[in-house]
Amino acid sequence: MRRRTPPPPSPLPQRDGIDPVRLRLPAEGSWATVRDHLVERLSGAAPGLVAEMFDAGLVVGADGRPVTADAPYRPGMYVWFHRRLSPEVPVPFPLLVHYRDEHIVVADKPHFLATTPRGSHVAETALARLRRELDVPTLTAAHRLDRLTAGLVLFTVRPEERGAYQTLFRDRRVRKTYEAVAPYAPALALPRTVRSRIVKERGVLTARETEGEPNAVSHIELIARHPETGTETGTETETGTGTGTAAATALARYRLTPTTGQTHQLRVHMTALGVPILGDPLYPEVTAPVPADDFRRPLQLLARELAFTDPLTGREHHFRSSRALTAWTSYQDWAAGQ
Repeated sequence: MRRRTPPPPSPLPQRDGIDPVRLRLPAEGSWATVRDHLVERLSGAAPGLVAEMFDAGLVVGADGRPVTADAPYRPGMYVWFHRRLSPEVPVPFPLLVHYRDEHIVVADKPHFLATTPRGSHVAETALARLRRELDVPTLTAAHRLDRLTAGLVLFTVRPEERGAYQTLFRDRRVRKTYEAVAPYAPALALPRTVRSRIVKERGVLTARETEGEPNAVSHIELIARHPETGTETGTETETGTGTGTAAATALARYRLTPTTGQTHQLRVHMTALGVPILGDPLYPEVTAPVPADDFRRPLQLLARELAFTDPLTGREHHFRSSRALTAWTSYQDWAAGQ
């Protein structure tokens, strides 16, 4: 098997913690010039943007020199440029650095902040923020949390070491524990392990369970009923029911331990048990989109703990998020969107 040749290093520096876009021209195509290809490939961009980029010398080749508008199309050629960013609404919550050494950074991410640039979230992401605030342009994410989920995320400092940490997640050698606030369901026996097959189709907002060999495994425990519902007790005596209302008198806090990492896995499994996580805009039903500056009622899901043996130092790491789920600490404030 022939090993794939890695792309050349970027000739452009980062800008505000954001990498330049790298494009490789397809092996087959009828474009006469590089510009013709980019006009077609970036057809969703503002009219005239590609022409402006070439006129300003913003599209460069591997040698860092501007690619001219009439440069002939060459299959396999790499070009770089900085995207023109649309204004983004700042996420008004702090991104906390939980731990830092020469190899890794562990951050405690707030709700609504994407982990890495994607779609309309580019500058307002945990990765871009950390690169700027810590002045570590080589920082990369070893894994991701959903934008709506808060909690611990692991980043690597040196690109050549990223693979060692990603392998921990691939081989399930990272112990991840989440907490969630959801309806209290007295007839649902807990703890239990949920196993199912989850599929997520491109272009579809939600994932779904389907028949077939399970590829998603989650252990669900009840930590406590909400204090306003009566005396808090542990999982050894609590049982739980399928449905409940999102009221302060019928809530519970759950510990969720996934051993696999399918998209939206915990949200799908909690919904299947009849206790969808509070604040979820996708499960059990997709709700109408909210304005970009609406940070009310965050999804009540938190990546609480992250534990692993460091593959480079051998050090045992066990991190715990300092964040709280507001529907648990003050349901009325959460429900009012405060």
